[in-house]
Amino acid sequence: MSVSKDELLHIAKLSNLKLNDNEIDKYLKNLEDILNYTEVIENAPINDCEETIGANDNANAFRSDTVSEFDNRDGIFEIAPSIEKDMFKIPKVIQ
Repeated sequence: MSVSKDELLHIAKLSNLKLNDNEIDKYLKNLEDILNYTEVIENAPINDCEETIGANDNANAFRSDTVSEFDNRDGIFEIAPSIEKDMFKIPKVIQ
């Protein structure tokens, strides 16, 4: 499948990618390779394949949710970048 330069630039704009002129040919080739590979996968013969939900019978192994007391409070505060009122002080992350 071929992709035009205009289509590639439109996709790059939607993806917020800034491509320079040297990269356009490289990206065109890579995108065409990806699209060609999806065609190969789409046309793969699957008529004689059995449906598979999972490869094995393993299930999630959950650990018990228990509360435990942390014993080295002073040690963890020693490596903290900043402390205020016995709590970690971090930079504001919401504006």
